[in-house]
Amino acid sequence: MKENFHPTYHTILVKCATCGTEFKVNSTKEELHIDVCSKCHPFYTGKMGANTKAGRIDKFNKRALQQKK
Repeated sequence: MKENFHPTYHTILVKCATCGTEFKVNSTKEELHIDVCSKCHPFYTGKMGANTKAGRIDKFNKRALQQKK
């Protein structure tokens, strides 16, 4: 088996640019900055659902009504 084949893992601090949340993970990188994390992403916070669905349904209904004419 080769010596020094596997990368070294470090415990690093990940920083979210949107909400400022910081948490520790193990990684081969030295530092990690992310744009959106699970604390501020709309899918995980539950603030996404109804607004986008209603907009998509309205768009679909408009297209369907225009095609029938």
